[in-house]
Amino acid sequence: MKTALITGATSGIGKETARALAGEAYRLILCGRREGRLNELKEELGKKTEVLCLSFDVRDKEEVFKKIENLPPDFSNIDILINNAGNAHGLDPIQDGAIEDWEAMIDINVKGLLYVSKAVIPGMIERKSGHIINIGSTAGKEVYPNGNVYCASKHAVDAINQGMRIDLNGKGIRVGAINPGLVETEFSDVRFKGDSEKAKKVYQGFEALRPEDIADIIRFVVTRPYHVNIADLIVMCTAQASSTIVDKQ
Repeated sequence: MKTALITGATSGIGKETARALAGEAYRLILCGRREGRLNELKEELGKKTEVLCLSFDVRDKEEVFKKIENLPPDFSNIDILINNAGNAHGLDPIQDGAIEDWEAMIDINVKGLLYVSKAVIPGMIERKSGHIINIGSTAGKEVYPNGNVYCASKHAVDAINQGMRIDLNGKGIRVGAINPGLVETEFSDVRFKGDSEKAKKVYQGFEALRPEDIADIIRFVVTRPYHVNIADLIVMCTAQASSTIVDKQ
């Protein structure tokens, strides 16, 4: 049985990916900050597969390494790493942006991804086997008004994904990114700091992607034959042509 570690597993894409991989009989390591949600998901998915919950914030370097380096034996060989944890804070022009928002996005989207990867990759190199999927964004392929630092953080993920694939070539490790466009999750609630009415308007007038759509793609990617690596995939809903062009009815 292969083992998959998923960060940001308490909601949205991470949660649905856990469900999808449980259906494929992967052993799961579910990571997130909200311990209650992790335990609820473990109770649900534990009926299908073995589940271990790790409650930590990817920004906490010491905790990341402590938790991953002390995994129980049955979970210690991580075959699949899904770097899903990420966020957006605020939607302000650069001159009005809050420094604490910038720091949160860089610390979680970039540094957190690096910390988890740094903790997991040595084992994959030792076993000459592994698969890393970095969840990016269309914001990592283009910049939109008021997206500034969020877009920068996702452009960094795009660069890290490419660099990771180059550096790990010949080590037996597959590396690829999935870059979703508009997905209806708690993403906008976080961006607008709990203003649910404002968040809902982001997805009004068209059918956005659902977390299950991305989870299904992740399931497809990880179940390809070993010689097949989905290196970089952009996925949008039909109504979306770019970050700023969406067909709203």
